[in-house]
Amino acid sequence: MRTNFKIFMAAPLLLAAAAALTGCGNVSRNVAKDGKSADMVWPKVTDTTPMHKGGTFPSRDNLIRVHAGLNKQQISDLIGFPHFSEGVWGVREWNYVLNFREPANSENVVTCEFKVLFDENKIARSFYWNPSPCARFQQPEPVAAVQAPVTTERFTFSADALFAFDRSSVSDITGSGRAQLDQLASNIEAHGRNVQSIRVIGYTDRIGGDAYNNDLSQKRANTVKSYLVSHGTAPSLVQAEGRGKADPVTDCSDRSRDKLIACLAPNRRVVILINSVRTAEASN
Repeated sequence: MRTNFKIFMAAPLLLAAAAALTGCGNVSRNVAKDGKSADMVWPKVTDTTPMHKGGTFPSRDNLIRVHAGLNKQQISDLIGFPHFSEGVWGVREWNYVLNFREPANSENVVTCEFKVLFDENKIARSFYWNPSPCARFQQPEPVAAVQAPVTTERFTFSADALFAFDRSSVSDITGSGRAQLDQLASNIEAHGRNVQSIRVIGYTDRIGGDAYNNDLSQKRANTVKSYLVSHGTAPSLVQAEGRGKADPVTDCSDRSRDKLIACLAPNRRVVILINSVRTAEASN
């Protein structure tokens, strides 16, 4: 009698297990023989089986490998068995609750429903996401673009060589000054699209008033900018700035005006900074 009682008690458990494996039917209606449905139904996320409560965090690499043509065992090897009680072997639909951290390794969790529909031979044929934007998680993660390093080239021109004394217009640029700026324009053109920005900074010496020096240095910077633009440099790339007597290269104590002017010559200058992206082609 004791043995018969054990058999009697085990029978419902075996039937329940068989029902879980074979399932009670599909959640979606009218799953076609080819594994598609125009009348899909999504189960409630809270209706998962106890062991799948809250869903799982799948391997994204495995999820990407899920594709049409796999059988149920292959699907389960990649993302596990379905999370609801629709069954395993006797049904043509598996549903999952999948969680993803976005961005990766953050505390922000995105919860999605994933549905697999099988054809009449129990081969996976179609896949659906709820909400639909969750389909991005079945795609390879975007690779962060590698920012090419930006290099800065510095060119310093003597203002005395570029301009006639105390002058600043294009017509005041000396012959040697034009030759130097032509060479610079060719250099910029050689960089092509790699050029990110160009700064033209004008300086004077400390002789004279601040307002006058600031104005003169700005005018010279503007003139150099205009010259480069007239020789093919995009205007949007170039900024002109006058700093007057700031950032002196040298300081002189000469009392003779002529000697002081000669000594302070290095301070009278135009500095051009060219920022460009260093590419593999530019390195060769």
